[in-house]
This record gives sequence, structure tokens and C-alpha cells, in this order.
Amino acid sequence: MFSGDSAIGFCAVLAIILFSTKFLGILFRHFGLPQVLGYIIAGILIGPAIFGDLCGGAIIGFSDGGYFTLISLSRENALSVFSKVGVLLLMFSAGLETNLEEIKRTGLAAVLVALSGVAVPLVLGFLISLPFGNIGLGTANIYRCIFIGTILTATSVAITISVLKELGKVNTRLGTTIVSAAIIDDVIGIVLLSVVTGIAKSGAAEAENAFEAFKMTIYGTIIMIIAFFVFALLAGWGISKCFKWLDKRWPATHRIPIFSIAVCFAYSFIAEEIFGVADITGAFLAGAVLSTDHRASEYTDKKVEVSTYTIFAPVFFADIGISSISFAGMNPAILLFAFLAVLMGLIGKVIGCGAVFKAFKYNLRESAIGGVGMMARGEVALIVTSTVTSSALGANALSSEFMIMTVLLILLSSILTPVMLKVLYGKEKPPENNDGGEVEAVREPASAEAVSE
Repeated sequence: MFSGDSAIGFCAVLAIILFSTKFLGILFRHFGLPQVLGYIIAGILIGPAIFGDLCGGAIIGFSDGGYFTLISLSRENALSVFSKVGVLLLMFSAGLETNLEEIKRTGLAAVLVALSGVAVPLVLGFLISLPFGNIGLGTANIYRCIFIGTILTATSVAITISVLKELGKVNTRLGTTIVSAAIIDDVIGIVLLSVVTGIAKSGAAEAENAFEAFKMTIYGTIIMIIAFFVFALLAGWGISKCFKWLDKRWPATHRIPIFSIAVCFAYSFIAEEIFGVADITGAFLAGAVLSTDHRASEYTDKKVEVSTYTIFAPVFFADIGISSISFAGMNPAILLFAFLAVLMGLIGKVIGCGAVFKAFKYNLRESAIGGVGMMARGEVALIVTSTVTSSALGANALSSEFMIMTVLLILLSSILTPVMLKVLYGKEKPPENNDGGEVEAVREPASAEAVSE
């Protein structure tokens, strides 16, 4: 009925997306689930996944879909641009929140927990993919099998932190190790993603010049990845010094977050277009570089989060539901594989991380808490899936049908993690005070997001 490709038409698309995502986000959080799940479900409901493909009509759909749409979009539309900006800002914010000092304090235990939390789900995801050659995986598509394992490596500690705060355990030795390990886990996962996508791109397209041809070789890809990290760290050292000077001269001014976002986008462009590294890696490293100036990074993160979670992040998550999920003609084998992969993803974190906690002299219950605490998934898993389903990977890209696997992984881990943590902590004997009475757990204040609501 209306075109969403015009400027004013796209405003209508944004209005529908923002209203529906926020409404369902609040509803999902009311039931103790992450808001991002509500955002994705909103995209599914207003997009063609159900009502368009199965019922012949959708609120927002595609002009070549063969169904009625209230607002139609072409396949290449402004929604994908907003979605890309949302991804980069989400990863930039994650980088800003990286506390390098905290990681140093937790030391070897957090690093090994993170390494195991990446390695075990990666291997299990890879192995479970090998028998499914009928859905585009299997030994003939090794890169895709590695991508499945890479998706399963991501960890989101937001749910775990909220439960630990509620139980007064977030500042304990175990709680601190879990939080730090989750941060390191994401760093390793992003580096791993850059390596495997960089190698997968090798030969995915024809080279335009000798430099592009060099980047498309395996050894060229590895050299460029190393070169990018060297460049990012060296440039980051100078950028960090500049921002510390800016913060000292003009503290808490808007110019600091504006310059920070400029650095984020510059790092993303340089990473993708020059070095052939995933753009989200560039955005994350830009945030990590700026996180060294704690006061400026906290101020910047607050400002960035306003725009990110007001408009860009909801658009990104809704776009997943609109553009990447379709139930019409879905292969039942995809659903079977999704359930098996999700099971491997959950088991892999619990066993892999729990075993390392046990090796560091935690008892069995504490080791189980550590493993379960690393089990939750969130935004990073969606961002990784969005990256490995990108057309830039050519024939090696995963089909967008596999996005349903990530959505199920987030849903089940979000439900199981708080339930299992409370059950495991419920078996802990409460500490006694000097009078022999029980000491109440210290309840932390609600999260900033909850307060803002």
C-alpha cells in the first residue's frame, strides 16, 4: 500500500518498529526474559515471517515477496544501513565496558575459563554439524561447520550478573571470575570470528587488484589480521593519549562521545575494507582502546547507549525478525539441527567452564555455578550469526535459516540460567554472624535500565 523506501515512508517503518519492539521488550522483561528477544519477536510479527509467508499479508514486507504489505521495502533498503550502525554501536559499547584492570586482577583462572568456554562449544558445534550435509553443512562445507561452532562460543553475562546481584554474590571471588571470564570469552570469540571469516573470504570473490588478491590467500589473510591488531593497538595508544588530554581539558562535554563514535566508525571501516577483518572487531577494539580512560569511557558509554538503545539497536534486532527469519518452506532438518546445536551450546559452556573452575579448587557446586553462569547468550551471538550469514562470505556463508538456532539458544539459555543459578545457590548454607544468626544477602540496586523504565 505504501513504499518504505522513500524518506517519509521509512519514517513510518521506524515508527512501527520502535513502538512494537519497545512494547514487546517491556513485556518480555516483565517475565524475566531479555528485551532483545522481544525485539526479535516484534520483527517476526510485523514482518513477513508469519503473516506474509503463511497468511498472505504483512505490516512490513518486501516488494518482491508476492504478498500484501502495508509498507513495502526493496531488498536493499535503509533498514539494513540502520541495522549495520546498530551492530557497530553495540560492539563499540561492549568494548567501552571492557575493564582491563578487572581482567588483570582475576588473572589466570578467568583466562582459562574463557578459553575453555570458547573451545568446548566450538568443537561440539563443529562435530554436531558434520552429519548434516543435507542442509548445507557436513564435510563438504567445513567453513560453515566452523561458523556454527563460532556462534555457540558467545557468552552474555547480563542475566548472570542480575541474578548474582539479587543473591548478593556478584562481588565474591567466584562472581568476579565469572564476569571477567565472560568479558574475555567475548574478546576471544570476536578474534576467532575475524580469523575464520577472513579465511572463509579467501577466494570468495574475484580480486580487483594485486593487493586484494594477496588478502584472498590464506597466508595473506593471516598476515592482514595480525597487521590490523598491531595497527589497532599502536593507533589506539595515540588515540587514548589524545582522549585523556581532551577529558582533562574539557571533561564531560559532548565532543568526547562524538569523537569516540567517529573513531568507532573509522576503525570499523579500516578493519573491513583495508585489512579484511570483520567490521565488528574494529568497533569492539575502538571501544576497548578508549576504555583505558575510565572517566571518559563511562561518560561516552552513557551517551552512546542513549542513541543505540533508543533507535539503532531495536532496528537491528527487529531487522533480524523481518529479514532473516522465515517459516515458509523451512526444512524440518534445520529445526532438528537447531535443537541439537542449542543442546551442545548449553552443555559445552557448563562442562567446559565448570571443569576449569573445578581445576582451580572450587567445589563441585561452585564449579557448576561457574559453568551455568557462563551459559547465557545474548546480543553477541546474534551479531556473530548476522556476520556469518552475510553475502560477503560468498558460497561459504550460512543460510539465514540458521538464525532460528541462535534465537532458540538465547531463549533457552535466558530461561535456564537464572533458574539453575538460584537452585544451585539455594543449596548453599547461609553464613552466620557473631551472634549465631543468619546474615541477609546484600541486595544490589536495580540495573540502570530497570530504573530508567
